[in-house]
Amino acid sequence: MSNTSILPDLFTSSALDRVGHQPVQLIGADGRLTTSGESLDLDLDLARALYRDMVRARRLDKEALALQRQGRVEPVADEPGQEAAQIGSIRALRDSDMVFPSYREHGAALCRGIGPADLMRQWRGAAHSGWDSVESRFHIYSLVLGTQALHATGYAAGAALEGSDEVVAVYFGDGAASQGDVNEALNWAAAGSLPVLFFCQNNQWAISTPTRLQMRTPLHVRAAGFGLDAYHVDGNDVMAVHAVTAHAAARIREGGGPALIEAQTYRFGGHSSSDDPKRYRSDEEFASWELKDPLTRTEAFLRGAGVGDDFFAALDEEVDAFAAVVRDECKNISGAHLAELFDRVYADPHGPLAAERATFEAYSAALGTEA
Repeated sequence: MSNTSILPDLFTSSALDRVGHQPVQLIGADGRLTTSGESLDLDLDLARALYRDMVRARRLDKEALALQRQGRVEPVADEPGQEAAQIGSIRALRDSDMVFPSYREHGAALCRGIGPADLMRQWRGAAHSGWDSVESRFHIYSLVLGTQALHATGYAAGAALEGSDEVVAVYFGDGAASQGDVNEALNWAAAGSLPVLFFCQNNQWAISTPTRLQMRTPLHVRAAGFGLDAYHVDGNDVMAVHAVTAHAAARIREGGGPALIEAQTYRFGGHSSSDDPKRYRSDEEFASWELKDPLTRTEAFLRGAGVGDDFFAALDEEVDAFAAVVRDECKNISGAHLAELFDRVYADPHGPLAAERATFEAYSAALGTEA
């Protein structure tokens, strides 16, 4: 695609020289191109596609929160405000690249073909995971903070041994970056020159702890100290996120070793549907970030580029229909049979496990309950 054609010019210095700079931005909060954006031939068709993905992701969150308030699903970690960081990055990867999410990557999941029912099956407590991580190349959500970084690093070690050019991407937040698992993963990936792309969505808050109290040094600076190629991007600028991710992924694929992208973004809602962010965030702070909303920014850019009302009207109709699907699929979710848990213990069945399953099924039958 054309908008990465001169990106290397934005990254002519070494990673250690780049850190601490202002984040890469191609489209400003007002929807106008920045100087860097004007120097690139931005792909308008790509911008339309990314905007559609973001609108769908936000509508999913809106419906999920309403369903949670109705008691139809358990608490969810929604993502409003972080759509550009997720959509821009996941769409810059190959569909064959393995992705390890945390627990908030609903927009990225939709881009990998994971449907609303698959996501809500987990939120409703009906299954440990609602999708096939092998087929989708999208691992199950990690609710234990930061563990997915080590999972991704171990997976990447296997991919490197096989001589694959696969990029292994892992998502986490600024809060998880304070966990030992993430720092160990950064070190292991750098020491082994593993093909891992660490993507941090810095949404400014680790539940109720602000970034300024979590760390003295920005994460992309720390990552460069570990020996990773580090990038800093405006996480609410979907075109900048896409361009930087495409550039970083290409370097990794060419054998350049691991990289980290720190995307500056903001979550408009609480840490989860059980959280009240007004208890620790000011109205002034929220209002300042609301002006940087990735959806309104991208819409302004598209309209300024000549995209007409018909596109937005058709998209409104599409997402309304999508919302109806979300609600209907939630109503039809049922719990899995407990015996199915035995299918997910080992990759290959073996005698002792089969015996345990048979014992469990016999016990359930004796009680007159479904397995």
